Amino acid sequence: MKKLILPVFAFLALMLCLCSCATGVTGVNLYSPVNYTQEDAVKDEIKTIHSLLEKESVKALWRACLLLENSTEMSGVKECYDECLAKVNSEYQKAWEEKKYMEALRLGQSLENSSGQKKNLTPSLAQVKAAMEKEMAVKMPSASGGQTKVSQMINGTVTVLVDKGIKVENGSGRVDSMLGSGFFISKNGYIITNHHVIADCVDPSYKGYAKLYIKLAEDSDTRIPAKVVGYDKIMDLALLKTEVDAPYVFSLGSSKDLDVGDSVYAIGSPLGLERTLTSGIISATDRELLSMGKVFQIDAAVNSGNSGGPMIDSSGKVQAVVFAGVVNYQGLNFAIPVEYLKSDLPFLLNGGRREHCWMDCFGRTKRLAGSGAKNEGLEVLYVMPGGSASRSGLKAGDVIVALNDTKITSIDDIHLACLQMSASTICTVQAVNADGKTKKYTVFLEDRSQNPGYDIYTHDLISGALYPLIGMELVRVSTTNKNKYSITKILKASMADESGFSEGDPVEIIKAELSPQKDFLFLQLYAQKKKNGYLDFGLGLQVPLEGFYYF
Repeated sequence: MKKLILPVFAFLALMLCLCSCATGVTGVNLYSPVNYTQEDAVKDEIKTIHSLLEKESVKALWRACLLLENSTEMSGVKECYDECLAKVNSEYQKAWEEKKYMEALRLGQSLENSSGQKKNLTPSLAQVKAAMEKEMAVKMPSASGGQTKVSQMINGTVTVLVDKGIKVENGSGRVDSMLGSGFFISKNGYIITNHHVIADCVDPSYKGYAKLYIKLAEDSDTRIPAKVVGYDKIMDLALLKTEVDAPYVFSLGSSKDLDVGDSVYAIGSPLGLERTLTSGIISATDRELLSMGKVFQIDAAVNSGNSGGPMIDSSGKVQAVVFAGVVNYQGLNFAIPVEYLKSDLPFLLNGGRREHCWMDCFGRTKRLAGSGAKNEGLEVLYVMPGGSASRSGLKAGDVIVALNDTKITSIDDIHLACLQMSASTICTVQAVNADGKTKKYTVFLEDRSQNPGYDIYTHDLISGALYPLIGMELVRVSTTNKNKYSITKILKASMADESGFSEGDPVEIIKAELSPQKDFLFLQLYAQKKKNGYLDFGLGLQVPLEGFYYF
């Protein structure tokens, strides 16, 4: 009887624990780390790797690498790793033979970073990159000669029109359409514009009618059919193709040399008025309006319809792509630096949705103490449980100093490095830990969603997830009220910091609810702030689930 009672009590205790914890869980995907010292855990991991191998061979190889790094002496580990390596190498050879160079590049980079034998890859990555550049040159031939009159440059811009038919409202119909701008980057009809201009043409959730056209600056009466080749929602860029001989082809410049006060010009079709040129200056170079890059603020006039047009310098080279303006505020307009476009172009040309990558982390640029503006690296402030970085061994407090062979001094560096890589790629990360020791980690780059904060919210307890989301780390303080917490850490310049919270403040989470689009979290808190004399107050927060500091 006693033998039966003990398991029953243990089961009840376990269920009570699970029930008490479940209310503090934001999602259902809590992660249990693999114990690489236990033979049964290693065998289970090998089974998981084999199940991944057929459809996600690179992820299988990465997990086999982690097994090899942590359980070298365990039976079957080396064989599992060799099997994965052979599988990915076979796919690499096939991609090369079929001239799928973007896929070959992803597989080749993964092989190099997982085998440690960079010189033995055949064909080499240099050969793959050369073949890819040659193919791009064939697909996107530039114009012969360079004419620099402003009137000729304007002829290289187009009006982008998305015809969505007739929209019925209150019993009457009206023409429904989307207007934007674009510009030729090749003689045979490749055009750059913004993703948000053509979003309804590629959004699978949009069930209406959407037909894409362009109108040439020289002939605004004729609609010319166009198609979307590739698109990038995160960077708000899209590549179109139309069967025309471009009257003028823009050259892509290098906006790295642009600074505040430099003169720039915007060309587009504001409010449908084709052939419009406006001028102004660079007002700022570091506005964090995109989740993977900083943009220019310009004071050149920009209105509805300018989106997707070129921002050029005095020599006529494209330095940015106009993408936004603040309604009812003059001189507050924004443009995407051309460096991001140049990094994105091979992926856009490859076709379809551009899949970005991340390590399931949150962090900020770390500056050397007493050095002013000198950067030390990228400090990891949060690692999502079960994410790529977590499985690889990266921890909060580590400072990333290199990604593959690229030096990392800031979050801008890692964003730009990731823009040049595909999702589902194995990379190597060098980081300095709290003891000052540098260690190399093998990390798998996951597909980054539009709202990475949502992934964090569904993979962690709310006490941990709120740190990257609003800058407030919590610990539960009551065994009877599962919603009562105390603040253990406040992130400087975060939403929590700017709302006046301090470490040690008691907080009760009344409600946490996702928006239907899963792009915002609505929080209702009841708190006592130290800064307000511990007076009771309620607070509602609307928390965006995307942002600049996820990587």
